[in-house]
Amino acid sequence: MNNVWKFSLIASLGGFLFGFETAVISGAERIIQKLWELDSFWHGLTVAMSLIGTIIGAIVAGNLAEKYGRKSVLTFVAALYLLSALGCAIAPIWSVFLFFRLLGGLAVGISSVAGPVYISEISPAKDRGKLTGLFQIMVVSGIFVAYLTNYLFSGMGDDAWRYMLGIMAIPSLLFLILMFYVAESPRWVMMHQGLEKATPLFQKIGQPAAVATSDNQISKVSVFQKKYIKPIVMAVLLAFFNQMVGINAILYYAPRIFEMAGFDGDKSYLQPIFIGGTNLIFTLFGMSIIDRFGRKKLLLTGAVGMFVFLLCAAFGLRDGATPYLLWYIVGFIAAFALSQGAVIWVFISEIFPNEVRSQGTSIGSTTHWLFAAIVSGLFPVIVEQIKDGAFYIFLFYAIMVVVSFVFILFIPETKGKSLEEIGDTI
Repeated sequence: MNNVWKFSLIASLGGFLFGFETAVISGAERIIQKLWELDSFWHGLTVAMSLIGTIIGAIVAGNLAEKYGRKSVLTFVAALYLLSALGCAIAPIWSVFLFFRLLGGLAVGISSVAGPVYISEISPAKDRGKLTGLFQIMVVSGIFVAYLTNYLFSGMGDDAWRYMLGIMAIPSLLFLILMFYVAESPRWVMMHQGLEKATPLFQKIGQPAAVATSDNQISKVSVFQKKYIKPIVMAVLLAFFNQMVGINAILYYAPRIFEMAGFDGDKSYLQPIFIGGTNLIFTLFGMSIIDRFGRKKLLLTGAVGMFVFLLCAAFGLRDGATPYLLWYIVGFIAAFALSQGAVIWVFISEIFPNEVRSQGTSIGSTTHWLFAAIVSGLFPVIVEQIKDGAFYIFLFYAIMVVVSFVFILFIPETKGKSLEEIGDTI
């Protein structure tokens, strides 16, 4: 295995923990609600607390990655994940639990910026979609493993939620150890320390330093300039639609959604495993074709599938118990994984010029997590307090897919272009 793939795989472990942290609460949320007697508002806040931390993490990630380097920030993220997992597992009271969930969210927000940026900066143009896509593959792998461990721990009594959340300490520790064997991004080194120090790092990843010499001596450039408006708008809107189609609400509340559809308690924990498996399989498929078919075709194709299956799910939930809901949700997840899931972190990390990439990716990531928090926090309130709330919220998600389709028609294709070429043309 060459160094580019090795370093990318290690950095993408932050994505695995990102996915695990995102999905693991789905198994614990009902137990926690009963344990601390939370009404729908405080329950929604508890689930969304990680996302609040994620927003903060995404906001500061760009500056941190620019000031301290991609490797140092990812190492810090690994330590945060470890601390969060252990803290959540032993939390004696609700407020302590919220604090450590917040730390986990900080780690997710920072890694969602630093991970894709690092991988995109060490990847050759011909493989950048696949390599940056490793991060998303790890995200969905983390989601799948979280659903699987939730199911395995679900029968372990009142403390099951502690095992569900605490098991994340194992991959967190592995990530922390392996980060010491990763080289810093040569593009970051060149911008901050000069070409001479960056050249050995370019050699380590098998790339000529000449491909990025235009970045030399560029530093402290603000992304908030007129010339960067176009990539900012594209990053913000893609991240916005990524969440407004309801993906995180479905991942966070999967067992509850299946209970609403008439599945019993045990099966409501089993069904999300099918969701996680589908997510993983179709993300792998999307990553295998992203550099051949391009980002735009995947987004447009997936939008059609998402709309159809969300509409089916909406009317199925309106009619009460439906045995077909699993297939509707699995269909939606497959379409999402093939398109939005496969593309978002690749596209956002590559459309900004090198000198503002970490800042621009931070803007996209912040938007993503802000609306993830809003959508996930509102979901239990709407389904519990509004008649046919599940129908209306899934119908809303379907409408947002249609709007996103129109937006996607106007974005450029970036496949096969170097980061420098993309930065010069957008």
